[in-house]
Amino acid sequence: MKAFEALADPTRRRILEILAEGEQTVSEIARQFTITQPAVSQQLRTLLDAGLVSVRREAQRRIYTIDGRGLAEIDAWLSRYKTFWNTHLEALERALHEGDLK
Repeated sequence: MKAFEALADPTRRRILEILAEGEQTVSEIARQFTITQPAVSQQLRTLLDAGLVSVRREAQRRIYTIDGRGLAEIDAWLSRYKTFWNTHLEALERALHEGDLK
């Protein structure tokens, strides 16, 4: 899954946090890092390829925003594990509660 590979990098995770506040240009994002603007552009390209962000052009500017499709893929994968853990934790809670009644 490209989305998980993209999220493995802390810079890319931080970019998503920034974009969660609203759409921004590359230069606006780059101002929040000590890395160069071309380096930020490379990170954004990885996020684009993973479907985690989208871009649109406004004249000379490229505006980036979070793309929910990539996040939905991650959520779908995680939902299997949520179901597993919820089932097991509910069984543990029942067992503990039954133990208190004895």
